[in-house]
Amino acid sequence: MARRASIHLITPFFKKHRWRIAIGIFCLIIVDVLQLLIPRVIKWAVDGLTGFSVGGADLLTYAGYIVVIAAFIGIFRYIWRRCLIGTSRIIEEGLRNRLFNHIQTLSPAYFDRVSSGDLMAHATNDINHVRMATGMGMVALTDGIVLGLSAIAFMAYINVTLTLFVLIPMPIIIFGTRLFSRRMHSAYQAVQGTFADMTEAVRERFAGIRIIKAYTGEQASSDDISSISRDYVSENLKLVRVTGFFFPMMLFFSNLSMVIVMYLGGSLTIDMTITPGDFVAFISYIGLLTWPMMAMGWVTNLIQRGKASLDRIDRILQTPPDILDAPDSIPLSKSDGSVDFENVSFTYPGSNRPALDNVSFTLGAGRTLGIVGPPGSGKTTLLRLIPRLYDVDGGTVFFDGKDIRSIRLSDLRAQIAYVPQEPFLFSGTIQDNILAGGPPSSESMVAAAEHAALRRTVEDFPAQWDTIVGEKGVILSGGQKQRVALARALIRPAPLLILDDPISQVDVATGTMIMNAIQAMVSTRSIIIVSHRISAVQFADTILVMDQGRITATGSHDELTAYDNFYNRTFRLQQIEDEACPETASLGPRKPVEVRG
Repeated sequence: MARRASIHLITPFFKKHRWRIAIGIFCLIIVDVLQLLIPRVIKWAVDGLTGFSVGGADLLTYAGYIVVIAAFIGIFRYIWRRCLIGTSRIIEEGLRNRLFNHIQTLSPAYFDRVSSGDLMAHATNDINHVRMATGMGMVALTDGIVLGLSAIAFMAYINVTLTLFVLIPMPIIIFGTRLFSRRMHSAYQAVQGTFADMTEAVRERFAGIRIIKAYTGEQASSDDISSISRDYVSENLKLVRVTGFFFPMMLFFSNLSMVIVMYLGGSLTIDMTITPGDFVAFISYIGLLTWPMMAMGWVTNLIQRGKASLDRIDRILQTPPDILDAPDSIPLSKSDGSVDFENVSFTYPGSNRPALDNVSFTLGAGRTLGIVGPPGSGKTTLLRLIPRLYDVDGGTVFFDGKDIRSIRLSDLRAQIAYVPQEPFLFSGTIQDNILAGGPPSSESMVAAAEHAALRRTVEDFPAQWDTIVGEKGVILSGGQKQRVALARALIRPAPLLILDDPISQVDVATGTMIMNAIQAMVSTRSIIIVSHRISAVQFADTILVMDQGRITATGSHDELTAYDNFYNRTFRLQQIEDEACPETASLGPRKPVEVRG
């Protein structure tokens, strides 16, 4: 079943472009036939010269024939390359787009199991193997059959016995090509693997250059790269040993056929069994025959690699998303932003301890919910369940009074603006990151940046909104990246705003400005905010205190400070810390205070 399905990944392309492929193969066959005509023209010229029956005009005519044939070979070769190699590029593009689009539909749990490097290998090497199999594989197969058989037929037309002797080394060439192609492929894969390791190691060290310098780790880093570089060179030398033996071996057996022609063909020419022109033509046909013999072994390896790669790609494409729209899912164009958790439980795959255990609460429309608790208490997990980044194991999450599993997934997420705990920026401009592919709107972008306390910072940059942030926002500070991610959420007119520790990396003054702007939105949005800082959630209508996946207390700020041990002690300790060290209150992120009572 898998074999049939994997082949069917490319059959639609062959059906859609069948006329292009047919034209390409037809032109390739014409090129092969034209190449076989040149030795015949050379035979006529040589026979005429040895028989003293041609003059300068005749030789010029023969030369003209060759020029015309060469011109037609060039024209038809251009056409078949455009058609066949061009089609393989179309297949490459189509497969890569399909793979990328499918990977985007897969749930976050899938990326917990599969590394990004593995997916990159599928999107690059495997698709390249498929392209080579459908492009050069088709060309080599056609050449091997048409050019090879035709060359043998032309040689047999000259002399059958000589042809049979000449073909003696050819099976060795085919066998040797197949044998060494496998070894070359294995060696090439090893080279590519070490090259990928070296590239990743260099990239990682450049990305972490500040840490390397801070810990004076330049020498250790250099030694690591040198070691990986030596492995890369070693693998390349192994590849060179294989190719260094393969090509001379092919040349040896090809020349062995030439030796047979020189001895037997020369004897036949002396005996006048064949003409000198036949002898020269025979040598030319051997040169044409060498490539098809090598191609037959090579094409087998290409097809095997392409098929194996196609199977690997198909395994990804056959992987269904863990989270899908229900068959009877309902659309949701507008909502009030209300959220209800009813006895919700969730455990991450591979974990024995539930991240959430029987959690229930209600967030009304236009209300604010704060969530606090020690690290690992389940706060971030709770937020991830609302946009269905993960699905609950037990219980139900309601959005706008509807089970979120009954709502069309794209409509559900369109109603939510989400700021994750770790802000992620793409390597474009600040404007690109705030708009996030949405319609350009300078006014709304500036307003969102103002609310995120980002506008003045951006306007101080020389390029302002067109500032390139670099890979993962490397040129920005942690607080600046967090504010860009916040502005990205605030620019969306979503009825539900989810904030996961939105001021953890900014100073107190900036954090106060951000929280004031968020409080001003309370009447227009429902807001869920997680924070380790009590001051960031104390304005919320309801505050949940979580520990070990459970809600241990619920109430307003005043209620919780009156009776809840963890909340009250944490709030008092943070107050004492700010009063005792006011200078540190503006230094940015603070390690969460964990209190157990």
